[in-house]
Amino acid sequence: MDSALLRVDEEKARHAKRVKLRELNAAMDIQVELSRLDSTLKRHTGLIKRMRQSLGADHRDQILKDIDSLSLEKYIDEIAGAALEGIMRCKTEKDIWSAVEVISALHRRFPAAFTPSFISSLSTALAAPSRAALSALPPEQREKEDSARVSRQRPLLRVCSELALVGIITDGQRRSGGEWIMKVLRELLSNDPTLSSLPLLSIFLKSYSRPYLGLTPPQSKQISAETEPGTLSSTTTNATRGEFPTLLHEDEELVEQEIRDRFKRMCEGYFDSVSKKLTIEHKRLQDQDRRNHEAYIRSGEIFEDRQQAYEKMTKGYEKLLASCQTLSELMYLPMPSLPTASQKSDSIQIGGNAVSGDEEDPLANSGGKWEDEEERRFFEDIQDLKDFVPKSVLGIESDEKEDQEIAEEREKVEKEKADAEAKKLEEELEGLKLDSDRVNGRNDGTTEVEMREEEPDGTITPTPTSPTKASSPPLSPQLAPQGPSQLLTALLARLPDATNRTMIDQAAIDFAFLNSKAARKRLIKFLGAVPKNRTDLLPHYARFVATLNRYMPDIGAELVALLDEEFRYLQRKKNVVKELAEVRLKNILYLSSLTKFRVVPSHLVLHMFKVCLDDFSGTNVENISILLEGCGRFLLRSDETRERFGTMLELMRRKQSMQHFDQRQILLLENAYYQCNPPERTPRQLKERTPLELFIRHLIYDVLAKKTIDKVLKLLRKLDWDDPIVQRALHKVFTKPWKIKYSNVNLLAMLTYDLQRYHPAFAISVVDQVLEDIRRGLEQNVYSTNQRRVATIKYLGELYIYRLLGSILVFDTLWSLVTFGHPEGHPLPRQPCPLDMPNDFFRIRLVCVLLDTVGMCFDRGTQKRKLDNFLVFFQYYVLCKEDLPMDVDFMLSDSIEAIRPKMTMYKTIEEAAVAVDDMFNAALQNAGLSTGEDSGEDSDEEGERPQQQDEDDDDTTGQESSNEDRTASPDPVVVLSTQEHLGPSEEAEAEFEKELAKIITDSSAESRKVDKKTAWWDSAVLAPNLRKKRADEGDVDAGGDNKPDGDAVMQFTVITKRGSKQQGRHLLVPAESALAVHTRSAQLQDKVEQQHLKRLVLDYEQREEAEEMKALEVRNRAGAIKIRYIG
Repeated sequence: MDSALLRVDEEKARHAKRVKLRELNAAMDIQVELSRLDSTLKRHTGLIKRMRQSLGADHRDQILKDIDSLSLEKYIDEIAGAALEGIMRCKTEKDIWSAVEVISALHRRFPAAFTPSFISSLSTALAAPSRAALSALPPEQREKEDSARVSRQRPLLRVCSELALVGIITDGQRRSGGEWIMKVLRELLSNDPTLSSLPLLSIFLKSYSRPYLGLTPPQSKQISAETEPGTLSSTTTNATRGEFPTLLHEDEELVEQEIRDRFKRMCEGYFDSVSKKLTIEHKRLQDQDRRNHEAYIRSGEIFEDRQQAYEKMTKGYEKLLASCQTLSELMYLPMPSLPTASQKSDSIQIGGNAVSGDEEDPLANSGGKWEDEEERRFFEDIQDLKDFVPKSVLGIESDEKEDQEIAEEREKVEKEKADAEAKKLEEELEGLKLDSDRVNGRNDGTTEVEMREEEPDGTITPTPTSPTKASSPPLSPQLAPQGPSQLLTALLARLPDATNRTMIDQAAIDFAFLNSKAARKRLIKFLGAVPKNRTDLLPHYARFVATLNRYMPDIGAELVALLDEEFRYLQRKKNVVKELAEVRLKNILYLSSLTKFRVVPSHLVLHMFKVCLDDFSGTNVENISILLEGCGRFLLRSDETRERFGTMLELMRRKQSMQHFDQRQILLLENAYYQCNPPERTPRQLKERTPLELFIRHLIYDVLAKKTIDKVLKLLRKLDWDDPIVQRALHKVFTKPWKIKYSNVNLLAMLTYDLQRYHPAFAISVVDQVLEDIRRGLEQNVYSTNQRRVATIKYLGELYIYRLLGSILVFDTLWSLVTFGHPEGHPLPRQPCPLDMPNDFFRIRLVCVLLDTVGMCFDRGTQKRKLDNFLVFFQYYVLCKEDLPMDVDFMLSDSIEAIRPKMTMYKTIEEAAVAVDDMFNAALQNAGLSTGEDSGEDSDEEGERPQQQDEDDDDTTGQESSNEDRTASPDPVVVLSTQEHLGPSEEAEAEFEKELAKIITDSSAESRKVDKKTAWWDSAVLAPNLRKKRADEGDVDAGGDNKPDGDAVMQFTVITKRGSKQQGRHLLVPAESALAVHTRSAQLQDKVEQQHLKRLVLDYEQREEAEEMKALEVRNRAGAIKIRYIG
């Protein structure tokens, strides 16, 4: 009670202030001496600036003082604009009242010059926005515009409401401005389909519901503690209806009673509209939530666009709900009753154990009555013609009571028919359960009787009459000169091309302007004569009829009657099968589409299904199948037909099990039945994964990108790599490249390379698994794994680029792709192979993917020759296939052109076979293996140590080595010559001597265990002429064996110097002397080092040839790849 008394006091205080100011404004007795007023520009500019800033309480006193002391006559327009801007900056109730006082002061001084223009400005500022301008904006921009507009208009509306109460805004002499305010609010609310202006009504009712609407809080229902027992009824009877019973008398009210009543009715009507919209949005939100649940059950996830739409719908619904609750509290009206979240069961169980509405609905089993959202929008979101066509043209001005009575009568008749039909079905089903054989015989005998009984029933069905006022609507001025007949002809000619929703809706609007009885007859005749081969038009024509049927019900009724008559005719001609097959298909599909638009009465379509079911044979089997596929799902999930149609379906299944049908008919019935009532299936079980495994998958599948690869690497390194569970999870993720984006495969390989530095065993296991997957794909050759195989081949190439494997594995993979599975590794022209058929071109795709990935790396040296030899054989392999499809041909051309643009392409299998034969012959001749077998073994022994040395070099260089320095694997078919035939030439020998002399000169004395003097004299002190002389005499280096007297001696050269000229003298030393023995040992050691350096410097490419020759020899012995085309 204290709060109620406080509210009474506040309302009385506000009323007193308004009455006082109203009397002051009405007096208009201000006497101003113009001579005493200040007219300086500076003070006027300061006043205008201050008013623009705000008309609130902070500036009130100064502004009122300036108004009383300044002339202001020359600045009325500027002051009006400044006042309008200052009002928009007022926030609190105190600021609003200060603005009202300022405007009242201006009104009292300039009632004719200021007040009319200012009120006009207020009216313009409070005008509703242009719907055309808003519709042209995108949704986000439209929301921003509405929000900014509401923020501007909120203080303006409050100030205007106060001005109407204090007598500045008036509707006439001695009248308040209540009607002016009501008109402004009506314009704002009626031109606001998105309800963006609803906060304006809320703020208005919060402050002015008492003076403008006369609303008072309802009587409290709380029982006082002091109430005596037995006196509650008398207390309630004597209590008044409001909390403010004696606040004001009628003569004290500031707004007239008539205006208050009209204002209240307008607000209550608007609240009803908002409540209806809230109920609709609530149902839409529940339907969207149900569809999201179905989608989640079906696919295991909710797609992003669906989730965003649901969140946007939820946000709008919550905003609307809050606004509706605010209006309910301010107007003391109850909130609308919203349907509960429990949904009806859409999973249909045919038979006696049907699912009740209280049981839980396994939405994954069958879904709703529509297969998807697009179908639902097509059949349910039908435009209302009255939004586009004047009501006078549609003839719907004041016949609501008559239409309601007709609709009630029609529903009553339909309900009676439905009950009779359901009762008849129950009786027949019960009889079928008792004696199925006798039921079949009775059904065959009574079909014609039932047909005759049903025909008069069809004539009794009430046909809705056309609106009386729509029989001859006035033509629009644009259509009159052309004539309605010509326009209707053009419209009908345009209908067969209207194959989308927009075009058919526009055609319905166009026909509404041409509506007449003759036009409707022509339209019905046209719609009933659809060509039998244009079944694609039937859903659109049904939508066209459904759009018009709301205001022209005779169109739908007569079209349905026409199709019903055609159906009966086809039943009488059911022995004519082939000639009328397309007509039957068109008839049933047309009826099905109209049924889903609710144009065909439910009892009629159920009767047709019953007629076909009574004679369940021949063409009726196809009719039932088409009907089930067309509208069976809709009938089975609609509330009004669920039970009856479910009974019919059970009857059909029983008859199907008792009768004999051929395989085609059984397939038709089964497909149709399960399409309208899918079998139950359990939701897909999601695999349970540990949080750590989910985190790893999130890093690789979601986070991994070019910008985040370093972050992912750091997080992966922080994992516990000693944990076998972590290792297994990482191994799974890194060996399944098909689960990530194809563009991120290179990032996965890069990540593997980075992890190799810290966990080399993990990188090796990844490479092994990738190679194993490629091999398994070749062995199984399953079409469903082709996408995985492409990703795996791409991954292999990326692993090679990041130096996780050598070229030997790449070339082995390439050769395996073109030889695996073929007899003895020989692809033969057009010969079927179980693992690689001639019309299977997928291996060509794999080779192209691998070449596109790593082909540019093989552009020099041995690897270039290996790739060239493979490409020759690859062309032969391609020509062994059938003619390539266009996409594979383009892929092959692009791949070869990228790596070998000048390569010769063979056109025939003969040319390719000869080229392959020549390639192998050249390889064998260069290797020297055309006749012998020992050379391969010798080369293997000689090449063993260089290969090992090369691997050691690779290990020392590590990551800094380039792609060209990688250890190249010997190709099984590319053979080079042996080491004996590839020795250095004379020019290379001379160059080597020169380089060796330089190396020995620069080396330290400790690098060789030789006497320093001997090494110094033996190094490079001999003059060139002396060396030449010694060479001419046949000496080698320091000396050689010379036996003039049969004794072994060694010749030395003694160098002497006379002046600047060197001279040499020959000295013979016995070979057994210490000097000769020591010198000979040093010479032999130098020779060994020379041979070793010679291998490292000049024979770089010979390191791999030993294994190549051995591999080729093994292949030659097995006869695996030796192709000679004789022809």
